[in-house]
Amino acid sequence: MTRPAEHPRSLTRRQWAFDALITVFSMSTVVLRADAPPISGRAAAVEMLVCLPLVLRRRYPGPVFLVLVLLFGSLPVWSEVNNPNIALLIALYTVAAQESRVRAAFAAVALDAVYILALTAGAAAPVAGSLVFSTAATAGALGLGLWTGTRRSYLAELRDRAARAERERDQQHELAVATERARMTRELHDIVAHHLTVVVTLSDAAARTAVRSPEQAAEVMRQVSATGRQALAETRRVLNGTAPTGEPAGGSGGGGGVGAGRPDDADREPMPDLHGLDTLVERVRAAGLPVTFQVTGSSAGPGQDVDEYGALGPGLQLTVYRLVQEALTNTMKHAGPGATASVRMALAPEGITVTIEDDGGGRRATPAPERGGGRGLTGMRERVLSYHGEVESGPRSPAGWRVSAFIGLGTARGEP
Repeated sequence: MTRPAEHPRSLTRRQWAFDALITVFSMSTVVLRADAPPISGRAAAVEMLVCLPLVLRRRYPGPVFLVLVLLFGSLPVWSEVNNPNIALLIALYTVAAQESRVRAAFAAVALDAVYILALTAGAAAPVAGSLVFSTAATAGALGLGLWTGTRRSYLAELRDRAARAERERDQQHELAVATERARMTRELHDIVAHHLTVVVTLSDAAARTAVRSPEQAAEVMRQVSATGRQALAETRRVLNGTAPTGEPAGGSGGGGGVGAGRPDDADREPMPDLHGLDTLVERVRAAGLPVTFQVTGSSAGPGQDVDEYGALGPGLQLTVYRLVQEALTNTMKHAGPGATASVRMALAPEGITVTIEDDGGGRRATPAPERGGGRGLTGMRERVLSYHGEVESGPRSPAGWRVSAFIGLGTARGEP
């Protein structure tokens, strides 16, 4: 009970002023008691001075109560005062409000002992009635203090919960921002890397044929322009926060590039899906990489009247589309001249398997850190892992590169 309850700096001026007023009020009861026998001025001054420790009741509730109990309990021995002061009840209330219930109970018992000692010291005092009154006063101070302490703890818990909820809200906001930033980074990387690769390849082809075949060079440059418009349209969708929706994807979806119209029209197209893989493959072929594309099976279960991609959500379709796009982009950048590639997609009600292979133009595959080992491969794995899928990539024997992924339809987390 001797430990401090609060730091002095944590107490406001209003609290110090209130405790000072409470102390002055306790002192004033010495001269305001009408039922007590008159006492000398010296005895009154002593009793008033004994109340002074009450100013520190918030800072040291236990020590203040002990000091007051000892002082008022010994007053009948060396002074003519034999009536306990109201300061003892205030000190008991403070102990009950700030200390544990066990300490508050011991303090109440000690205060009753002081009252009994004071009552037995006064011969003319009505012991029975005064004892009942003092016990009731002690019980009242104890009960009021316990109620105040319980209410204070409850309010502190509410404030703590509110603070935790605010911190959790801020953390969730930061997590959402980080997740969205990672999503945008992956999308922008896939869009920029692929389209710039196609643009560079087509531009080189146009430069080589500009002299001997201007018409062919002009056609290639029109493909460069269409690819650039498609890249701008997809970039706008990413920066505007457009997420894949459940709208039925029709035609070429958002995967077109060669036949794209005005940017305003492209902005209204849905995000790329599996229906856009045909256009993606055609664009890669136009850039000079021969690609074969094969789809087997269906994701629809027995009795389901839907197309071959009907059971695949838009987010999962976008993930597979970006996977194929990233793998073909890496092939265009690293496989070398004369390389060929193949894209095989096996659909089943339980999942989808995608395999992208190239022959490397007869050359051994470059090391992984140089072939999609940076942000592209990391983003590819993150996309597939978000659906609890698996990705494997590595060199083929004797030459080329292979990327394979499996995504189970029953374990998808939902749309990214």
